[in-house]
Amino acid sequence: MAETKPTTLSTGSPVASDEHSLSVGPDGPIVLHDVYLVEKLAQFNRERVPERIVHAKGGGAYGDFEVTGDVTAYTKACLFQPGTKTPMVARYSTVAGEMGSPDTWRDVRGFALKFYTTEGNFDIVGNNTPVFFIKDGMKFPDFIHSQKRLPGSNLRDLDMQWDFWTLSPETAHQVTYLMGDRGLPADWRHMNGYSSHTYSWTNKDGERFWVKYHFVSEQGTANMTAEQADTMAGSDADHHIRDLYEAIERGEFPSWKVMVQIMPYEDAKTYRFNPFDLTKVWSFKDYPRIEVGRYTLNRNPENYFAEIEQLAFAPSNLVAGAGISPDKMLLARMFSYADAHRYRIGSNFAELPVNAPKNAEVNNYQRAGHLRHTIHPHTAPVYAPNSFGGPVADPAQAGDERGWESDGEMIRAAATLHSEDDDWGQARSMIRDVFTDEQRDRFVETLAGQYKGLTADQVKERFFWYWTQVDPDIADRVKAAVGV
Repeated sequence: MAETKPTTLSTGSPVASDEHSLSVGPDGPIVLHDVYLVEKLAQFNRERVPERIVHAKGGGAYGDFEVTGDVTAYTKACLFQPGTKTPMVARYSTVAGEMGSPDTWRDVRGFALKFYTTEGNFDIVGNNTPVFFIKDGMKFPDFIHSQKRLPGSNLRDLDMQWDFWTLSPETAHQVTYLMGDRGLPADWRHMNGYSSHTYSWTNKDGERFWVKYHFVSEQGTANMTAEQADTMAGSDADHHIRDLYEAIERGEFPSWKVMVQIMPYEDAKTYRFNPFDLTKVWSFKDYPRIEVGRYTLNRNPENYFAEIEQLAFAPSNLVAGAGISPDKMLLARMFSYADAHRYRIGSNFAELPVNAPKNAEVNNYQRAGHLRHTIHPHTAPVYAPNSFGGPVADPAQAGDERGWESDGEMIRAAATLHSEDDDWGQARSMIRDVFTDEQRDRFVETLAGQYKGLTADQVKERFFWYWTQVDPDIADRVKAAVGV
């Protein structure tokens, strides 16, 4: 029989009882100097950190990424070198729902990956769609507010959502994804992922390329019908979390093929639309996908709070050979992600085991702050430059900070230098060229249901204007379905 260990305070001191508070007699008042009671209740009161403002509901697992292709012509990044195997962790989520919301609500799914490379952590933050609703970080808080809850009733509101969407034509492509079958993935194992953003790669010769990441499910893709999703929301609100966890426990390890689209650096200047526009996809005909490798999830977390809830991704986590682009949303996220973690978890969130580098050392002059627990020798210098052997910055080992050339006065405007920079064309192509007849039928049915939930006349009017710009035939079919 295993030895029973005593319950202790957080200091390690044994306690007298797990059940009874210290009181004046068996039915008298509780005394404040019951140290264990005070510690137990105070700690319980602080068990939760603020939930993520977006992507609050989610789950994840650990795995390994292994390179199977050869992309050394495009990047010197350590994790993409032939034969390299890198430990990683993935998190999947809904976007708008809160912690207790159903996994199967119609929503975009977050798709975030952290690779523990030999040169530091490398993160890719993406979704299960290759585009997003907006193209400038200035609009992000407004967009998220429109998808959350009304301040008075605390209810989600279709008028608010569609008011924002129809006043923002650049949302059309992503809204088409959302209202189509892909807005209801059957589970996380059977959905693809995308970086959505355009990033940059640099090879050992200093040549630069633009890149988009694609993560193709090797289980195939599968979606739910609206009826199935509604039923599942009531019968098993945690269906996606449960599905991934139980599959890994059974030894059915899900995997994704990692692929990229590569655009030569100079092509971006003359491409037919802005290749850094987050609401657009690149044509596979123009830039075919290239295989890089495969990642497999093979280990569940042992503690959800410590390893998933406190898991923090940021596109600013980069390695040499893998950088960013002029994508305005990406540039805004370079600040906002890490800042959100500093607020939500603490200024030293990167010291938590799930966020800390596993295969690279941390050497810097940061000190103190909330939850700092790394201890440096008292003789270690805490400033730079110094004469006492402290770390020294080395541009030869750092990431590529050359960026890209840009010349012009400072203005607030969208890029309009490309011939096909319209907001409707790619959404129209998706409906006409990608959707099957059955998918178009379900798409019309979904839009009709959305329209019936609207109450504001001006939003109803713009709803049909919006879809007429995307595809007049679809707009007419929705009108017929709702009797307009």
